[in-house]
Amino acid sequence: MLDTGNIWLWVGFTVFVLGMLALDLGVFHRSAHAVSLKEAGIWSAVWISLALVFNAIIYFNLGPQVGLQFLTGYLIEKSLSVDNIFVFVLIFSYFSVPAMYQHRVLFWGIFGALVMRAILIWVGAALIEQFHWIIYVFGAFLVFTGIRMAFHKDEELHPDENPVVKLFKRFMPVVPEYHGQSFFVRHAGKLAATPLFVVLLLVESTDLVFALDSIPAIFAITTDPFIVYTSNVFAILGLRALYFLLAGVMDKFRYLKIGLSIVLVFVGVKMLIEALHITIPIGISLGVIAAVITGSILASLWKSSQEAKIETIDAGRHQSNIGAK
Repeated sequence: MLDTGNIWLWVGFTVFVLGMLALDLGVFHRSAHAVSLKEAGIWSAVWISLALVFNAIIYFNLGPQVGLQFLTGYLIEKSLSVDNIFVFVLIFSYFSVPAMYQHRVLFWGIFGALVMRAILIWVGAALIEQFHWIIYVFGAFLVFTGIRMAFHKDEELHPDENPVVKLFKRFMPVVPEYHGQSFFVRHAGKLAATPLFVVLLLVESTDLVFALDSIPAIFAITTDPFIVYTSNVFAILGLRALYFLLAGVMDKFRYLKIGLSIVLVFVGVKMLIEALHITIPIGISLGVIAAVITGSILASLWKSSQEAKIETIDAGRHQSNIGAK
């Protein structure tokens, strides 16, 4: 029987993750290139398969309850990570980042995200262990965030107003042009950052903001740091491939934000009602979350297909009118 508090289990998992990242960047993406849909699809399948294999190991070694906790946490984190893609598309578009360099930015961005999330999870778990009432603060925060997400309209991107970028530019000069996939170059005898590093800073700061929503959400499912961390890691590791797979069709998922907001409100309420000694079984939580996310995706695709049909009909009528004239 595995013990999630065993230090060697943490070390082994960390070594596995670092090994996969080294294989990814050092072998399969050694040279900069634009990631194709086929390549993105294969890597998405690889990361999802690895997560499910790990889930099976957890299920058979720690029991069905912990296995369901991991699967539910993974589904929450995977769903919420899709929201990152909306912002990544805006950032890469704003800075006109060449397609061949986008993978490098996301690789190091996700590496930094893993470190930041490990710290946030450790702090969150310590707070809950010492002050259990903090779980209700997390719950209220998630309900507020979910409602805000549902009514919040997408805003234009203003990178120069990002506090992290503004602070960085005070201490480090930034050259105006890209220098291949380099983050830093020598300019006028001094070390200077390239726009690619500014993009990396934006990606990191964006993930930090999203982590403040997603990590409290998974604490509604389990407070076991190992399960919280591993479900986060597998969701984040697959984010790069998911970006290249979905970046061109994100506009078709118009109802996904509504689905994500419902999930956040649900897990927030799940936390809050614990004060009334009401517990929602993990199986029901998994079913609700899966149904909401699947429903929002299907509704989005149906709406897009209906609009495509209307556009086709209108185009046909326009051609007919031209022919009649």
